[in-house]
Amino acid sequence: MRIQKYLSRAGVASRRKAEGLVEKGRVRINGVVATVLGTKVDPYRDIIEVDNELISLPVFSWVRFHKPAGIITTLSDTHGRPKIYDLLPGEYSALRYVGRLDMDTEGLLLLTNDGDLANLLQHPSTEVEREYEVKVQNIPTDKIIESLRKGVELEDGLARPSLVSLIDKKDGHGTLKLVLTEGRNREVRRMLEAVGHPVLFLRRIRFGSVNLGNLPIGQWEKMSAEEILKLERYVENLNYS
Repeated sequence: MRIQKYLSRAGVASRRKAEGLVEKGRVRINGVVATVLGTKVDPYRDIIEVDNELISLPVFSWVRFHKPAGIITTLSDTHGRPKIYDLLPGEYSALRYVGRLDMDTEGLLLLTNDGDLANLLQHPSTEVEREYEVKVQNIPTDKIIESLRKGVELEDGLARPSLVSLIDKKDGHGTLKLVLTEGRNREVRRMLEAVGHPVLFLRRIRFGSVNLGNLPIGQWEKMSAEEILKLERYVENLNYS
């Protein structure tokens, strides 16, 4: 993580003002005055000081959850439908979900109290990858696959996956792997409907650097410090690519 970002996330100053602290020689990394803007630090190992005061990041929680189909991604619902927080421990009710999944979709959902990183992950300009497994009606032809790769015009603009591949054919239906870098409402379903292959089953299996893995449906687990750091680095690399 770049030093100015670290100081910003620690609440010391905005990134721009943090750069000024570095330029004035007020920041030390492991006892050495930082002199180069953009110097990278390891938030879990390096000792950061500003004006001889130790600076540390807040403790953030990240949870990986395998959302079942038939559950809505919301904190409250006036219609009394089952919600993700009905399945999660009460202590997680304060965590914010990252990247909504519609009611009929299952798969990976992240929850956190780290608002800054959550916002970056969801912002369209960051272009975080979302990977899906999609079973569709009938088997798409090579021509259909190519049209998906070129992009499908929807009512809210062109939808163009960064990856499309047919990974299985069974019982007259096809299963696709799709990677998108947007989080538009029901984008996968609308795109495949538009090319004549309605979705029969949809699961998100990856969000950024985080994979669903073998996590059972309806279960959750806390992400490790290493996984969180990997996610931070993933976003950092996208921001500076």
